[in-house]
Amino acid sequence: MSNDRRQAAPGPIHTRLEDGSAVCIRTIEPEDEARMRAGIAKMSPRSRYLRFFTGLNTPPDSVIDRLIAADGYRHIAWGAIAMDAPGQPAAGAVHAYRSKEQDGCAEFSVAIVDAWHGLGLGKLLTATILLDAEAQGLTEFAAYTLAENRSAIEFITSLGARMVGRDGAALEFHLPVSGALEALRSRAEPEGLKDVFAAFEQSAESAAPSPGS
Repeated sequence: MSNDRRQAAPGPIHTRLEDGSAVCIRTIEPEDEARMRAGIAKMSPRSRYLRFFTGLNTPPDSVIDRLIAADGYRHIAWGAIAMDAPGQPAAGAVHAYRSKEQDGCAEFSVAIVDAWHGLGLGKLLTATILLDAEAQGLTEFAAYTLAENRSAIEFITSLGARMVGRDGAALEFHLPVSGALEALRSRAEPEGLKDVFAAFEQSAESAAPSPGS
């Protein structure tokens, strides 16, 4: 499958977090650079270290450029905007970079701004990118995390990830896309998961050819 055969993704997904706050989950565009930079700056040094393996206030420009340069196939990226917060800032983002060596595998990462920790946003963003990845023909995610990041490890292993390697303090996990989606479908919380799954189901139905066409 080439980039010009990228399957259509749903439009913005409006849902709520566990505390009732409204979020809009949508694909990331180059115009989101300022919002991306501000979101990373609002993360605590600890959160930035666990996500980027560095505590710098802002990653180098090359990293920011890579985060916002999503084509929806080689690089799938979704962000969450906090609709009830002043200025509607970024609350989190999730990325999947397709492997050049294994076309069915992508490197996966998710980051949540500290103010929205513990509200189910990580699950919503993960479900979103898993569904989009499945539509693009991806079958497996590779995730890299520090050994001390126990919450991230517990989350991805709860979805079926297995550790396949270690490089110093960094651990490599592989996560089957279909199995992770089944694990998320079986969960009742957060309630917003229903909105995410429904959005992709409606998008698939809209894209399906009509009978006799």
